[in-house]
This record gives sequence, C-alpha cells and structure tokens, in this order.
Amino acid sequence: MRRFVIGDIHGCAKALRTLLESIDPQRDDELVFLGDYVDRGPDSRGVIDQLIELQQRCRVVALRGNHEIMLYGVAYGGLDAAMWLGAGGNATVTSYGGSLDKIPADHKQFLLSLRTHYETAESIFVHACYDAYRAMDDQSDEIRYWTHLGPIPPPHCSGKRVFVGHTPQPGGTVLDVGHLVCVDTYCFGTGYLTAMNVDSGELVQVDRKGHRRRVPAEALWLFCSGIIQSMRNRWKSGAPHLDAEPTESSGADTEVISNDNGSADR
Repeated sequence: MRRFVIGDIHGCAKALRTLLESIDPQRDDELVFLGDYVDRGPDSRGVIDQLIELQQRCRVVALRGNHEIMLYGVAYGGLDAAMWLGAGGNATVTSYGGSLDKIPADHKQFLLSLRTHYETAESIFVHACYDAYRAMDDQSDEIRYWTHLGPIPPPHCSGKRVFVGHTPQPGGTVLDVGHLVCVDTYCFGTGYLTAMNVDSGELVQVDRKGHRRRVPAEALWLFCSGIIQSMRNRWKSGAPHLDAEPTESSGADTEVISNDNGSADR
C-alpha cells in the first residue's frame, strides 16, 4: 500500500487530473487530501467531481479546509457571502453555472463528509496547523482551519509527524522541518499541486495548466534516455549487423606469408 498526502487544490482541476494520472492509484493505495478543494482556481466543480469518482478507485481520506467551511456556510448556512467571494468564491460560483443553487446533491454530501483531521500510527494530517500540547480531538477550529504557519510549532505531543497545507510555500518548494511538513505549494498561483509519498518522500508536482514538474535529475535522465533510444534506432536502421558473413577479400588485400625458402604464398 502506498500513502500519498496532497496539498491545497483550489479549483485547479487540470492539475489534479494530471497528478492522479501520474500516481495511478491502485485499489489498496490511500490518498489523503488536506482540504481547500474550491475557490480561486477555475474549476472547483471539476475538482469535486474527480474526488467523488476517485473514491471508487482507491481509499480517499478528504479533510475539511477553511474554504469548504465558507462555501458550505454561504450555500446552506445563511453566512454572508462577502468575505468568501473576496477570497476566491466568485470562481466557484462560476464553475457551478453562476448559482450555488446548482450544486449537485452528491457535492453537498461530499462537503458534509469531510474530516477535521486524520491520524495513523506515525502521522497526523490536518488542514492548517496544530497546538503541539493538545490531542488532535481537542484542537480548536481556529487552529485546525485558519491559522497560518508563522513561527514553526514544536513537535506534537504524540511524537507523530504532522502534514499540513493552508500556508502557500514560495517557489513550489515543500516545507519540511522534520516533525512538520507543509505541502501547500501554491498551485492556483505560480507554484504546483503537490503529492508526497508519506513513506518514501517521493514528490509528484503539477502546475495549474496540468504540466508535470520535472526535477533536474529526472529531467536529465529523460534527456539521456531519449538520446540512447535515438542512437539505438539509428543503429538498427542503418548499421551493418555484427553477425553478417564476411565478404571475400580482393587480391590487393590478401595476406602475404613467407615460406622457409624465402618465397611468398598468396
């Protein structure tokens, strides 16, 4: 089983599609999404469609982000829309055809099903941040959903490694300080959507247009592999076979061997 943690998507459906194609999740794999599926990017509806479909392919653990709280509050809870619209909600309304009344029933159910956090034997997953001295069940909503990383919090009292999103990392670089990892790498802006293999540390990153990021070593390997394959193709099409029969030599190339009497045989 592989376990991947995926950072904030923010309506970047093309990035998510390429990311999932690159991971190619199998039935026993687990993908943990840290929240903020909607707002800012162009296709929030498409993101949720993909996540609902993905649940039929592998184990999906979907956490709640602060943007899902705002969306649900505006759509179903009577929350004033001004703050949400100013935080990228307009893009979400557009993706639903101009009205939140067009949100499908399965999307509403998806929003209701989102988790506050997720724990395994070695790791904690939460959208925004944590109080290092409190169990995860006792965290406040302010900490879980809204608090950005300022000073890096100390290790959690459980001793588990904590994975968060919410605080965009410049340059698309994952923040990894050992006990804390932030995989929000600013996909809706100039960065990438990031998936990290929790066990191996392997990264898959895709920009908002759906293009996969190639790290320098991987790019060099692909370049060299292309050259090698090209040389093989040219050799097969134009070079003589090594096991071909030798041709008969001309007289001018016949080896001269001396006899004991000093004459020569050809």
